[in-house]
Amino acid sequence: MNNPYLPYPARLTGVREETEDKSIRTFRLELLDPGQAGAFAYVPGQFAELSLAGVGEAPIGIASSPTEGQELLFSVFRTGKVTEALHALAPGAVMGVRGPLGKGFPLGDLKGENLVIIAGGFAVTTLRSAMVWLLDPANRGDFGEITFIYGARTPGMLLYREQLATWAARADVACHVAVDRPAPGWDGQVGFVPQIVAEAAPRPENAAALVCGPPAMIKYTQPVLSELGWQDGQIFLSLENRMKCGIGVCGRCNVGPYYVCKDGPVFTKAELDLLPKEY
Repeated sequence: MNNPYLPYPARLTGVREETEDKSIRTFRLELLDPGQAGAFAYVPGQFAELSLAGVGEAPIGIASSPTEGQELLFSVFRTGKVTEALHALAPGAVMGVRGPLGKGFPLGDLKGENLVIIAGGFAVTTLRSAMVWLLDPANRGDFGEITFIYGARTPGMLLYREQLATWAARADVACHVAVDRPAPGWDGQVGFVPQIVAEAAPRPENAAALVCGPPAMIKYTQPVLSELGWQDGQIFLSLENRMKCGIGVCGRCNVGPYYVCKDGPVFTKAELDLLPKEY
């Protein structure tokens, strides 16, 4: 039986600078043991713990899709001791990956429905995983219309810009990418995510929404969806609570009777409405 506390050794095969302020980098990793790589079965919306010996570990959403092969993508925001150390690594370095952890988006249960993806800022990471999975030729025919809504503070803070351009060019995706305020050279949409959602006005019939972003974005997007006729059970939220152990032991992420790291991070709004407003 695998020890849930032991990470898999992984080699850093590539690093990409994502934002103009260099606060977010995307790491490409390969697990060193082929057996462990083959057994690392995950779904969009899950996360893993990235670790460095002698430094610590940090929970990071999995940005890759299982449809992309065995290499894993993690976009890491430099915000503390562990992530600072991760940002100092160069290709070839070895780190630990513990996971996959948590409950992801129930994409298999949503077949036949239209999907609306709503992302704010850095939280687009696991929604990138969902989009790549949905647009894979093996899966695309199982879903109806796909609407992608993503906002960041400035053009330089948008992640995955080349992929965004590819999605925007597709005839089978309604892509709305916006920044908070007008910026030199930016000819895309301008406005906060709730405003962009209101303008796009995605229909709730036979549909589900996957939402991940800063707490303020989630707070002000929910009423917009309600006004458009969306029901709470149609809205799937990925919470960004602080997590530590990742397996529901330490109690750092509990919300009511649930542990976000184990019972989530994906919940429906209907589920969250029954819980204390701790999230």
